[in-house]
Amino acid sequence: MTGEGLELKHVGRRLPKADARDKVTGRAGYINDLERPSMLHAKIKYSDRPHAKILSIDASQAENLAGVKAVLTAANTPEIRIGMMKDNPVLKGDIVRSYKDEIACVAAASPRIADRAVELIRVEYEDLPGVFDPLEALKEDAPLIHELGPRGKPNKSNKLPLPWKLVAGDAKRAREESAHVVEDSFEVTWVAHCCMGASGCVAEFDAQDNPILHSITQIPYLAQNDFNRALAAMGLQGKVVRIIGPAIGGGFGSKLDTHVYEYLALLLAHRTRRPVKFMFTREEEFRAQPPRQPALINIAQGCDKEGYLTFRKIDMILDNGAYTSWGATTPSVMMNPISSLYRVPNISYTATCVYTNNIYCQAMRGYGNPQATFAIESSMDQLAEKAGIDPLEFRLKNANKPGDISPQRLKITSCGLVECLEGVAEKLDWKKSKAALKDEKSVKARGVGLGSLIHVGGGARVYKSDGHGMIMKMDDFGKVSVITGAVEIGQGSETVLTQVTAEVLGISPEDVTVVHHDTDICPWDVGTHASRQAFISCNAAIRCALKLKAQLQELAAQALEAQARDIELADWACYIRDDKDNPECRIALDKVLRQAHFSRQGRMLMAETFYDPPNEMLDREFKGNLSCAYAFGTTGVEVEVDRETGAVEITKYIAAHDIGRALNPMLLEGQVHGGAVMGVGYALTEELKLDRGRVVSDNFLDYKILTAMDRVPVEPILVETIDEAGPFGAKGVGEPGCVPVAPAIANAIYDAVGVRIKSLPITPEKVLRAIKEKEGVPIDCDWA
Repeated sequence: MTGEGLELKHVGRRLPKADARDKVTGRAGYINDLERPSMLHAKIKYSDRPHAKILSIDASQAENLAGVKAVLTAANTPEIRIGMMKDNPVLKGDIVRSYKDEIACVAAASPRIADRAVELIRVEYEDLPGVFDPLEALKEDAPLIHELGPRGKPNKSNKLPLPWKLVAGDAKRAREESAHVVEDSFEVTWVAHCCMGASGCVAEFDAQDNPILHSITQIPYLAQNDFNRALAAMGLQGKVVRIIGPAIGGGFGSKLDTHVYEYLALLLAHRTRRPVKFMFTREEEFRAQPPRQPALINIAQGCDKEGYLTFRKIDMILDNGAYTSWGATTPSVMMNPISSLYRVPNISYTATCVYTNNIYCQAMRGYGNPQATFAIESSMDQLAEKAGIDPLEFRLKNANKPGDISPQRLKITSCGLVECLEGVAEKLDWKKSKAALKDEKSVKARGVGLGSLIHVGGGARVYKSDGHGMIMKMDDFGKVSVITGAVEIGQGSETVLTQVTAEVLGISPEDVTVVHHDTDICPWDVGTHASRQAFISCNAAIRCALKLKAQLQELAAQALEAQARDIELADWACYIRDDKDNPECRIALDKVLRQAHFSRQGRMLMAETFYDPPNEMLDREFKGNLSCAYAFGTTGVEVEVDRETGAVEITKYIAAHDIGRALNPMLLEGQVHGGAVMGVGYALTEELKLDRGRVVSDNFLDYKILTAMDRVPVEPILVETIDEAGPFGAKGVGEPGCVPVAPAIANAIYDAVGVRIKSLPITPEKVLRAIKEKEGVPIDCDWA
């Protein structure tokens, strides 16, 4: 249902988020606000070594501390292994492989007592050699992080047995035949999610021994399945964990996994028969919650003499850390931009994930796309320069078009990449700026740069089902309850669901209530990820609302002595289409509902649906139409670079996004602003620093996230392309805002001062060093 030709009343309005009032007034209940009767507080004893054998664990002093109700170690708990490769024991009893490793946990009457109890646990180690560089870890003589693989077979190396390889066409031959070729290496680092709400959960059991987990997960139903398997190890076969979600203070992918602390909460609650709460400090959040993956990227691209791309070859090494989380699957998403950003006929891509003794990594906004796009779009500028073509013209020449099928077999339906490029160029006054900003004598040099993106915008079949269940019911007064499995993590899915439902039923968004975040009440959904909720859940809402509408038309037709097909709904009433202004041909919505309810053998109005989009799982060659629609966008920036300090200031920031249709322009602009800040932080300031495996930037003083004082002058451009598969033509845009920012900034810095920074973050030190090296000036200071 695209809404083409329809006069839309609620879809397209700038409505504030449905939960905005509760959040700004402090009424929203987050996990840190949750209290349960007789609740205990839990803390974790982490490893003091990056790699070592555990010789002994002495928890006796902790167990004897007043107020301590339980101490768990691997010796007194069933073995539970988690992670994609099941290589991560919940409690480690023989070997620790990183500083994040959980050795013991405590439940006590207060957080203070729990902290003290953790300090009293004594662990004796025998150190093992550590490896902290993925290139070193790949060497034949490198110490093995895991002696055994996922099926119990001995490991011969630290390379994970993951098949990340995509080949389309003949990249080798295309390279030989190209008129222009560039090749270079790029490096991206760890960055933290920095959700304002820190991690935590509350576990409890009811009187029938049924487990309840109050969790901030983005995947309640997938998580439920994981936890149910753990229950079997606890002797609770047949039990099902009920997951209830409080308000979530940011997700960004950090809540796509099930985490060790959640399993420990269930174990402690079952052991003590009391509710148990974990609540991370900010330091724990940095040290113990997995970040975005670092990667070493080698890229080669070529074009013919007219400037049309001929091939793209990328080889990548990812630091997997000590265990395998969903972060190891990011190469599957990296394939999308590598194969399908611009028209490139020949593709070769390989990615190697490597075990190290560093912190392991997980999903984060863009799911590998920001890393891959940094290399691709930096290389695009390099190739344009070598071919003697303006970077904008080079991109326009190679831009994706509607109807394209990419080498990965992505079927591109709607596509506004050309419009995005042109819109950004106009706002930046591209051609004039490229010439007018140049002033070799000025201390502060200005330059402009571009970066574009492709991302899934119509779901993503990364599991067998990409579906979404929904139930709607109408009460006697025309109020609608939308019962959904969608998880609201701040993106505004609640709000657009009310708008779409109201649009179909002819009521007001204020008459719609969204019920969510409870697996005992809400139907199944695969989770909030892959920018899918607006597309998937709103398509489900349309189908559900149309079923309700059909019931209303039938009831109103009986009351008005008309045909159901002639009944329309609008302004909280049902009326005969050709006699809208005739009072005798119109009936109030609530009157229809009460007549139906209170008639003999009355009825209530309810509808349900399960929407599973017609997208495809990738085949063994990693090809197939993963999504029903694809989002495109371009970020353009103007920067000012101080030649004497290397400081970079963004003076203009234009972000154009192909969004299909703007269901709510205000929320979309909010996503663009949020993505911009996250992208600028990734480009310029943020780095989770590790020293031989230990996180040392574990606070907001040392970890340089942007603040309100670092305002970026963001100007969004919403390009509407009205996708046929989308709800009223909409596509998902939750992740794209942060994807192309780093290369746009890197390209603008090059335009300003002629130096290309190829590792993130682009700090003043790196810029100044590159400027001085270009000028042939020696640098004496250590920090540079």
